[in-house]
Amino acid sequence: MRIIVGVCEAEYTGRLNATLPRAKRVLMIKADQSVLIFSELGSYKPLNWMAAPCTIHEVTADNNDDEDSVTRDDNNSESTEVENVKSDDDSSVGAGQSKRADKLEDPMAESAEPIVTLRVQAAKSDDQLVIRLFSKESDQTFDLGQDPGLVKDGVEAHLQKLLAEQIERIGEGATLVRREYPTPIGPVDIMAKNAQGENVAIEIKRHGGIDGVEQLTRYVTMLNKDPLLAPVHGMFAAQTITPQAQTLAQSRGFETLILPYDEMKEQPDSALTLF
Repeated sequence: MRIIVGVCEAEYTGRLNATLPRAKRVLMIKADQSVLIFSELGSYKPLNWMAAPCTIHEVTADNNDDEDSVTRDDNNSESTEVENVKSDDDSSVGAGQSKRADKLEDPMAESAEPIVTLRVQAAKSDDQLVIRLFSKESDQTFDLGQDPGLVKDGVEAHLQKLLAEQIERIGEGATLVRREYPTPIGPVDIMAKNAQGENVAIEIKRHGGIDGVEQLTRYVTMLNKDPLLAPVHGMFAAQTITPQAQTLAQSRGFETLILPYDEMKEQPDSALTLF
């Protein structure tokens, strides 16, 4: 991963044309050649970006040539190699360095010219991101290695497993039929039986909204078409449920259940109890 801090401006052309005026920003260039532009304040999201697959052409002020050599790493991802062309005339090199220094002293001046230009071209479209750097306060490359990825806690799968183990939370005398009970339009999260022996289809969400109630409605409607299962009741369970979802669920005859995840997680698994 390469991190550049400096004054830059950017133009994105393609499906949407957008411009970032000149300002000090952070550029992130990932190993897959994705390029992201961040600012100090505002959203945590990048101001603009180009996602992989794409190619990067980097042109320096000393080498104002669009034809850069492109190499491939061991993973066949494209990376750029900037060719710095040295002049045989020492005096011209000195003049160029002096001119470069003037630009770095006042990168916000309208007359300033970019010291580096990055042209990022999308591989599957005509979209292009052009970034012009007028100063570089930092330019570092890091090898982060393999990342194990984000491990989430309290996702729907965890809630489903815990409720299946603690099925009595839906009502005294309830028993579990199975998780991921199949229907012609997809599996419902849990099928259980209440104390009266009637089937209860349970749809689980982390944050319950109207869409979840609509999904449960489709499952219950489909399951009630089977005379061997009917009547099938519906229950909408989530860590939080919006007032609109509560109202819609009640209007369709569904029960709602708030799932206290932290409490459920701390409760011992009855399946591990010997006596």
